[in-house]
Amino acid sequence: MLSRALQRAPWRVAAWDAARLGPWTRELEGADVVVNLAGRSVNCRYTPANRRAIKESRVNSTRVVGEAIAGAARPPRVWLQMSTATIYAHRYDAPNDEATGILGGAEPGAPDTWRFSIDVATSWERALAAAATPRTRKVALRAAVVMSPDRGGVFDLLLRLVRFGLGGQAGHGRQYVSWIHDRDFVRAVYWLIEHDKVDDAVNLAAPHPLPNADFMRALREAWGMRLGLPASAWMLEVGTWLLRSETELVLKSRRVVPGRLVQQGFAFEFPIWAEAARDLCRRWRA
Repeated sequence: MLSRALQRAPWRVAAWDAARLGPWTRELEGADVVVNLAGRSVNCRYTPANRRAIKESRVNSTRVVGEAIAGAARPPRVWLQMSTATIYAHRYDAPNDEATGILGGAEPGAPDTWRFSIDVATSWERALAAAATPRTRKVALRAAVVMSPDRGGVFDLLLRLVRFGLGGQAGHGRQYVSWIHDRDFVRAVYWLIEHDKVDDAVNLAAPHPLPNADFMRALREAWGMRLGLPASAWMLEVGTWLLRSETELVLKSRRVVPGRLVQQGFAFEFPIWAEAARDLCRRWRA
């Protein structure tokens, strides 16, 4: 594993700075696969400094991994590069798959933060496309929100709202939530490593995204909470400001489906949110 902070782990950890070539490049020689998940968390206020860190951490790490692979005598056979389902347009009318999805775009009057997120996503994938790695298959992982029971994650935050009676719809509740169960995310990564004919962009999202109001209702039912107070747009602005986050993470409609995974025969263990939410609640309690 490459990390900016050396730490105890069951596996070897090599230091890197995610921006420049160095001794760490030796770790890629003869490797079967490289998975790059590097990027500053977007769960923050989009100040100028944070915007710069969010974008540069993604673009620079992708660029330097590409340079390391290009310079390897025995390069890895596959490079799985993290991307994001946020690259698709905000829409309610039809789902975005890899073949017909609309890239970019924000509805009239949308906050500048929405356009920033699109810029980050497209710049991230341009850095991957620009890497000259003819002997290494490249896959951009356009991941939806990964739901796991780990403390401090997205699911933990949503469940906290439910537990305190605040888990109602956000805004008008029509915006779609695209998600993927953590076990399906890991299974999809292994599947992509093994299927050497699949390259380019792949949506890592469950096949049934649903509106925020329905998403939160299913989560409340999974937890056994009957009621949840809704939050209007202005309430979300106040809440995200207090939490040092942005409403874009909640209000943008992310209607993304896994066209290529389904077409190629990948079987989801948790395709339906209600079933996934019950499993995640059970594991959170454990």
